[in-house]
Amino acid sequence: MQRQIQGLHLYQRTKRLVVGDDQPRFTEAPLPEVEDLDLTEIDTSNPFLWRQGKWESYFRRLRDEAPVHFRAESPFGPFWSVTRYDDIVTVDKDFETFSAEPQIVLGSPPEGLDIEMFIALDPPRHDERRAAVQDVVAPKNLEEMETLIRARVAEVLDSLPVGEPFDWVSQVSIELTSRMLATLLDFPYDQRRKLAEWTDLMAGSAGATGGTPDIDETYRAAAEVARAFSELWHDKAARLAAGEEPGYDLITLMQLSEDSKDIIERPMEFLGDLTLLVVGGNDTTRNSMSGGVLALNQFPDQFDRLRAEPSLVPKMIHEVLRWQTPLAYMRRVAAKDTVLNGQFIRKGDKVVMWYAAANRDERRFEDPDAFVIDRRNARHHLAFGIGTHRCMGSRLAELQLRILWEELLARFEDIEVLAEPERVQSNFVRGYSSMMVRVTPHGHERPEPGPYRQM
Repeated sequence: MQRQIQGLHLYQRTKRLVVGDDQPRFTEAPLPEVEDLDLTEIDTSNPFLWRQGKWESYFRRLRDEAPVHFRAESPFGPFWSVTRYDDIVTVDKDFETFSAEPQIVLGSPPEGLDIEMFIALDPPRHDERRAAVQDVVAPKNLEEMETLIRARVAEVLDSLPVGEPFDWVSQVSIELTSRMLATLLDFPYDQRRKLAEWTDLMAGSAGATGGTPDIDETYRAAAEVARAFSELWHDKAARLAAGEEPGYDLITLMQLSEDSKDIIERPMEFLGDLTLLVVGGNDTTRNSMSGGVLALNQFPDQFDRLRAEPSLVPKMIHEVLRWQTPLAYMRRVAAKDTVLNGQFIRKGDKVVMWYAAANRDERRFEDPDAFVIDRRNARHHLAFGIGTHRCMGSRLAELQLRILWEELLARFEDIEVLAEPERVQSNFVRGYSSMMVRVTPHGHERPEPGPYRQM
């Protein structure tokens, strides 16, 4: 598998020298105010929409004036944007009309790396592949994981520098999600940060999501993933054959399932499903861990309420997921001619469900841009999708976020964001590359507010 990817990489490098590549290039420039644009000029695929803070106004205008909006030209080709909550529910629940195949992102990955993930399949193949690993997040296993998760959260939080600036993204969000992924995969614990590195490279290609193009690095990451997980698969298979008791990690479950026991012989499926599980287990939780801290700093009255009433943490987690929406969208392709909210959509058209826009829909959520820790209907958010393709690991993500905030409130009087966070370049991942913070433990006097709170 590794040699296959390395061979593709060599071929693509040679091809690029002769004819170039088809990966789009993006140069950041100030985006215009949405009221200065004609509806046909609005391009929601721009990867700088989030970084420049324009996305709320752009999507608000589309929800009001063109809830099913066609963009004729973009670096990713023509596509429809669906921005209202109810319309997205309609699309997401109807896989016969709106197919997840062959990709769930707007663009196309580098040639040869269009690996087959079960999230980008329709039933029955989707259901068969998902069933092979579903049990790892079954309720019984989540109960058993809680003690381990809490211990690892405590270990990370107790190691944080007190009263000094540090990068929350690196020292908390990435560290905690890497530890959990290593556990779920039974991956070498001392190499856990590799999982986050590979995720960033493979989920952020320019052709797929508008990231910074580095095709060589993407191929390198894919080859490393293929080598590492192939070795892990064969090692676990040998241990099982020798009589070792099977574990409850993802690879063992795949080996024990009739649907996936021979998936190692189908390299692109094997690589696709494991990449999906790593990306899904990393991006959603990691960026929600950062987004929750940011939200409570932007809405300090809600932070005060949470300190006074820590029992609101379980409700707040749903609001964090709604407010952050760590994956901005999922793409579908019309499997037949259809009509959605008065718009005729042709067979083969790309249809993008903007979950981030739905989670700020005024028709569903009152004062949607506000962060309200006990919002009445926050659990109806679409951050995990809905229907057949709803995120398999949603309960695990909620569990990790709940434990993090329970442990944070037990230790710290304050978690202060010190500067505007750095956001990733992507139209798909609503993520953070850095966020400087300072923590104040209970019993210590809070320092004077930093510049971010003084804004």
